[in-house]
Amino acid sequence: MNKILAQKAFAILALTCVILIALFMVSSVVDDREKYRSAAVQSIEASYAGPQVFIGPVLVRPYTQTAETTEVSENGAKKTIAHKQELTARTFPQVLDVRGTMLPSKRRHGLYTVQVYEFQGELKGSLDVVDPLTQGIVVWGEPYLELSVADVRGIVGTPRVLVNGVAETMLQGAPETTGWQPNLHVPLRGMSVQKGHMNFVLELNLAGTETLGIAPVGDSNHLEIQSSWKSPLFDGQFLPRTREVGSGGFQAVWDVSSLASGTQVQLETNPVKTIDLIDVGLTTLVDPYTLSNRAVKYGILYVVLTFGGFLMFELIQQLPIHPVQYLLVGLGLTIFFLLLVSFSEHIAFGIAYLIASVACIGLLTFYLSYVLRSVERGLGFGAILTTLYAAIYGLLISEDNALVLGSSMLFCLLAVVMYVTRKVDWYRGTGELIATKVGSLTQTPPGNA
Repeated sequence: MNKILAQKAFAILALTCVILIALFMVSSVVDDREKYRSAAVQSIEASYAGPQVFIGPVLVRPYTQTAETTEVSENGAKKTIAHKQELTARTFPQVLDVRGTMLPSKRRHGLYTVQVYEFQGELKGSLDVVDPLTQGIVVWGEPYLELSVADVRGIVGTPRVLVNGVAETMLQGAPETTGWQPNLHVPLRGMSVQKGHMNFVLELNLAGTETLGIAPVGDSNHLEIQSSWKSPLFDGQFLPRTREVGSGGFQAVWDVSSLASGTQVQLETNPVKTIDLIDVGLTTLVDPYTLSNRAVKYGILYVVLTFGGFLMFELIQQLPIHPVQYLLVGLGLTIFFLLLVSFSEHIAFGIAYLIASVACIGLLTFYLSYVLRSVERGLGFGAILTTLYAAIYGLLISEDNALVLGSSMLFCLLAVVMYVTRKVDWYRGTGELIATKVGSLTQTPPGNA
């Protein structure tokens, strides 16, 4: 490779590094804006209610067990000692049936919109009250149902609780027990019989932000949740057995057995670290910051392909392009990403992408018409940029197929470059051709001396 071409390649490499620094700065801006959005979500959670997790209800029956033992002293005297223990018997529902509707709405904090919801649900269940193995004298205390929500501020109105057809009252707080520590309880003052069958019904309106988790505490758990939200995220340890997602929203059904869930064992563990949950999230179809960050990662592709196209013009058309012109075009490509993230905070991402790309392609087409000394060449490069921007947008919105689309696009681009440069003799004086062209352009035209 001759000296002039080597110098040109080195200059392009240096300019590419400068543009990469600019792209890194744009990426930092995107990260900062995403942090601002996270702060807005936290602000909404602080004044509304955070992501909710509902656990329960579980029947708890406290009791005092007094067992006597006889001990013999060294002198042969017998002494009776009473051992008193404060214990609890915890009984999980045999059947837990949860049905409800998530009503989505929005809260704004400055520029940012946060998705919230109100879950209007009904929980039904049943269990058999069976005494545990005891010793000595047993005195039973007042039984209660224990349950918890992650953020009690989200409880809307007064929950309605029926136990064996008798209305009971839900109270904040709960007695300390081993294992899971609830923050709500329902005293069962009307429950005088310690054994038998118990049915319960709980009607609850629960507000929260973005996600709702429900613990499958029963032996057999059936959950049905519906909403008008069109892009749910089913997370947690269990996916729906059936689900329907369409333009009118979603409806999902779960059937989870205690054989498949470790929830009951986890709630008995002290301390409780993790709990198996059924999770539903109201996610945004298009997260502008995630897509903007992904677009910035493709930024080097924009720059390399554009600079490579310029170099091909220099090699094939013998058209010299100054490094300053490379730099200005590279900065124009970088500004696109800054426009994209700023517009996407106010309008839909697709429209923001369209506006930013049209603005940048229009500016670069106008400028390249002069750089390449031909309107046709400028329009041709504009058409290439349009195709590139459209292809990158397809990669951004097709996350599942991004790899195959991206690799196919790179293969096609490589094939085009190899075809265009198939007759270039890289060992021949390509630099001499460029130098000759530069010299012919700087010569004084005849008759103007």
